[in-house]
Amino acid sequence: MIELLPSNIPALARWFPGGAAGVAALADPGHRRQHLALACVTALCADIASRGRTPSWTCSRDNRPSRLLAWSAGFRLTREYVHYATGTARRQTLCRQAKAA
Repeated sequence: MIELLPSNIPALARWFPGGAAGVAALADPGHRRQHLALACVTALCADIASRGRTPSWTCSRDNRPSRLLAWSAGFRLTREYVHYATGTARRQTLCRQAKAA
């Protein structure tokens, strides 16, 4: 049986040359901590693998929720990068980090 998830829990894949597929998920704050994004990502990764491609996950090392979701979905760290931002994007990131602390 397939259960439909709320429409505000999107998961998507971006195809890359060489067989990789970048995976991403975004959960509405009201639906977080219910494992809905994990269910979407897991199903998406199974579909990607069935097509002969390799799922991959990319996020900033400071994005703890994304890293935890990726780990829970079976992704493992191969390398880290630092996300640089300026202006509004930087201020938003700093505000999110301050709220999380």
